[in-house]
Amino acid sequence: MGNDTIPYEAQGYTRTNNFGMQISFSIPLDGSMVELCKQIARRHEQKLRLDQALVRALKCAELQTQGFTFRPGSKYEILCNDIVPIAALSSLPAIQIPETN
Repeated sequence: MGNDTIPYEAQGYTRTNNFGMQISFSIPLDGSMVELCKQIARRHEQKLRLDQALVRALKCAELQTQGFTFRPGSKYEILCNDIVPIAALSSLPAIQIPETN
């Protein structure tokens, strides 16, 4: 802040300067709001992970339905390796559990 004045009397020109600084601290009084915010962020992250997994499964299933897949050995091959049609699961041999007496 500064001030430049010319007084009425013939004493001349006057210049004044003021310097200052301001510091503020913010302390949350309710810690539960921070925890609630973290909980909402965790849920949102879980939802995004689920959405990503479902979209990946849907797109891989569409590729398989249309007769396509990623080339074996390509860096994208692993994207659809764990997507298996239900018909393929039902054709697997049943596991026999031996009885114990």
